[in-house]
Order: sequence, then structure tokens, then C-alpha cells
Amino acid sequence: MKIIIVGASGTMGSFLANTFEKEHEIVRADRHSPDVQVEITSPEAIENMYRQVGAFDALICTAGPTYVGPWKNLTDKTFRNGVEGKMMGQINLVLIGQHYINPKGSFTLITGALTHEPQRNFANASAANAAVEGFVRAAAIELENGIRINAVSPTVIENSPQYFPFFPGEIPVTMKQLEYGFRRSVFGANTGQVIKPQ
Repeated sequence: MKIIIVGASGTMGSFLANTFEKEHEIVRADRHSPDVQVEITSPEAIENMYRQVGAFDALICTAGPTYVGPWKNLTDKTFRNGVEGKMMGQINLVLIGQHYINPKGSFTLITGALTHEPQRNFANASAANAAVEGFVRAAAIELENGIRINAVSPTVIENSPQYFPFFPGEIPVTMKQLEYGFRRSVFGANTGQVIKPQ
């Protein structure tokens, strides 16, 4: 399979790219990738990425910029970090990508436990996650040609200890659990699902 991983230089993306490249053709995509560069807040950049890559079988997105910080600092401008990044960035990956993906391909987006278990400093991410999960459920009933779509929704992951203080009492998701959550989406038969690695 030819799999695009958007956010391939991040903690999750690099792990998945290094794991899946043992079995499949991986195209690494992010703002600084040597394979293909993309800024997901720009629909034009997304279109250019797909034109450069050509037909593909699956897209995984582990990118999704949001505003992280105190509630009192949230404004229209700061809140749009998540709206234009994690929300519209991922939605546009699908809206544009549906015209390039092979029949029976799949899209896998990233959300997170913050959707239903909010924590301080992450109101922007909670809202963006919820919007993406709603989009996944709706898109699943309208995408054509057997194309599937799911979201993977982990809590804090073991390889990001800098976030542990923000998630008191949460048991971190291991990288192996994360991998199998993405495997379930990419290689399984599910669509319209929010997959929680465990």
C-alpha cells in the first residue's frame, strides 16, 4: 500500500512511519519533510501535496495544531489555531484527498481523549477534536467508492512525557497500543469509528 503520513516528523508520525515502512510504501509529509512538504492550514498546500504524491491508498494524519494555554488567554484569534489547524486542516485533507485516493482507500484522522475528558489549558483541542469526530461519522456515510474514514483518539502517549503533568492520573498509551489503533483503522474494515487505543 501507498500510505501518506501527515505529521511524519512528530512523535506519533515518525513512529508510525518507521513502523509501517517495513511493510508498505510510506510518503512522509509535513512542513519540513524531505519527501513532500505541506502546511495543513492551507488548502492550496494540501492540493499541491496530493498532486505531487498522486494516487494513494491510505492517509494517516497525526498533525493538528491547537492553542494550548490558560482559558483567560483564549480569544477569537487564539481559538482559530485549532479551528484552522486540527479541525479544518484535517477536514480539508479528506475533502481534497477524496479526489486522489484509490477506491477502497482510507483516511485516518487524529483526535484525542480531550474530546470527552477535558483538561485545563486544552479547551481549544477539546472543541477541535469533537468537530473532527463529528465530521468522521458524517463523512463515513457519504464517501464513495468504498472509501473508509476513522479517527484515532488516544490519551497522552508514553513518548510525550512533557504532557504528563497536564493529564493527572491518566495512564499513558504505549506506542505499541497507538500503532495497533492505527492498524485497525488503516487495514481493518471499520468506517465512521472513533478508535481508542488500549
